[in-house]
Amino acid sequence: MCELFSASTYFFAALTVVVFALASACQKKLKLVIFNPVLVSVLVIIGLLTVLDIPYAVYQESCRILSYLLTPATICLAISFYEQIDRLKKHLLPIMIGVLCGVLCSIGSIYLMSKAFGLSDAMMFSLLPKSVTTAIGVVLSEEMGGIAAITTAVIIITGISGNILMPPLCKWLRLEDPIAQGVATGTSSHVIGTTRAFEMSEMAGAVSSLSLTIAGLITSVLLSFLAPYL
Repeated sequence: MCELFSASTYFFAALTVVVFALASACQKKLKLVIFNPVLVSVLVIIGLLTVLDIPYAVYQESCRILSYLLTPATICLAISFYEQIDRLKKHLLPIMIGVLCGVLCSIGSIYLMSKAFGLSDAMMFSLLPKSVTTAIGVVLSEEMGGIAAITTAVIIITGISGNILMPPLCKWLRLEDPIAQGVATGTSSHVIGTTRAFEMSEMAGAVSSLSLTIAGLITSVLLSFLAPYL
């Protein structure tokens, strides 16, 4: 079975796109959180790999073309940022303060919970960069002595959680300002959450794009200085 799928270069890449498209269509029609495209795609692919006993390396090789598209797709987030640049300049200071507070809250809560539950230093360092993009988080984790695989997993879980929970949380907390929505989303759930922010409004998406960038920079600087003392 493994050899059969290994011979098909783009099978899993096509399957991933199809599953994501079907989940997106179901979510738009049924308006149910459970059909979140990212979550459904992850669960379906994991299930198939497990049932068919396909090594992750085979799936990763098949989806390499999708990985190549991640960088240009991320860069495309700058389009909305550019379109909203004038409004963003007017609110730059509160955005930066909000992001800083969010980063401090994230790092502080992980540190306190790690100590409270008696986690090892390696585990704590793996969890600390959970709210930044994978490219930044994995590097920070490895430099501090964390486990890259765990960091990758928690970053993905954090992003999916933000993607699913952000709209109902904003409604429950009566967070209606798009700038506040964008800061909260980008700071807490990086790129995956930002995709949901764009669905909320163009302004929220632009602010989220800016926030995730600032959050990554602040997290990198803070953890670089704080790691020896944690």
